[in-house]
Amino acid sequence: MSYKITGSGCFIPSVVQGNSAFIDYSFLDNNGSKFEIDNNTIIEKFNSITGIEERKYIAPELNTSDIACQAALKAIKDAKLDPETLDYIIVAHNFGDISSNSKQIDTLPSLASRVKAKLKIQNPSCVAYDILFGCPGWVEAMIQAQAFIKAGMAKKCLVIGADALSRVVDLHDRDSMIYADGAGATILEESNQEGGILSHCSMTFTADHEADFIFYGKSYNTRNLNGDKFIKMQGRKVYEFALNKVPAAMKKCLDDAKIEIEQLKKIFIHQANKKMDEAIIKRFYKLHKKTIPKDILPMNIEEFGNSSVATVPTLFDLVLKQNYKGHSLNKGDIILFASVGAGMNINAITYQI
Repeated sequence: MSYKITGSGCFIPSVVQGNSAFIDYSFLDNNGSKFEIDNNTIIEKFNSITGIEERKYIAPELNTSDIACQAALKAIKDAKLDPETLDYIIVAHNFGDISSNSKQIDTLPSLASRVKAKLKIQNPSCVAYDILFGCPGWVEAMIQAQAFIKAGMAKKCLVIGADALSRVVDLHDRDSMIYADGAGATILEESNQEGGILSHCSMTFTADHEADFIFYGKSYNTRNLNGDKFIKMQGRKVYEFALNKVPAAMKKCLDDAKIEIEQLKKIFIHQANKKMDEAIIKRFYKLHKKTIPKDILPMNIEEFGNSSVATVPTLFDLVLKQNYKGHSLNKGDIILFASVGAGMNINAITYQI
């Protein structure tokens, strides 16, 4: 018995914001002071590090549960599945439904319940719940879905990663340029075919204050007295943490699958920062004392930005369906999903198409 992705889908937001849109922003440091360099220089440095040239935002009338539902509909259609036969709907996100005119988090009811209602599923045995695991949420939800199927508790699971980070950015924080919106969904089913999930690995680091690396905090504008909070990040610490911890976790996952690194066709890593992701892959291959293959790492961060839990399933769907930027997948190919994010959490899945 194997555990395979039988359908995938993603929602690509319609609002595109290029780097030039930030030229008139009033960026401040974490002490509320203006930077000595101008915004042109800030944006140029940002682009050279992250690789981001533009990002996608959802339209004002949409919320996270809306785009999660749209991605789910595509995955269900792709799997040729009757949604009434779903056993679980698991939605990974970070901030729930936040409307375009409010910074208040809304997670009651859960996004998964909202998605189930939007899909008009009548079956009460279809269990819907959310998972909060930072950016690695979709990967972790896939691991949980496999556990349900393996334990005989389910046969078909809908797994969604969706976020609207544009609703929780501090416009005075340079990091606001990183974040984007999106949704990706997959159907995981038990199968008699070979392949599917071969191994997985998950870790949470908190002993050295890692839990504080990404958090919900006040605006850098000290005159903002309304109490609103925004996504915040200790960028240098996140970067160093990822480089030190993620490659080893990826290696453990691959080793547990008893797969040689030469067998890997693609690595789908969380699209957080182009330079950071490339450095992670370099260290991963260095652990195996191997040279990085030319086309191992699909990336869409340049035009999609960082949409958190949505980055990995969105990129996977684009490569699978559209041969995105010349990347393609064929039956039997072995790939690695990997992510890192708030928690601080790391996870990975070895998967055979």
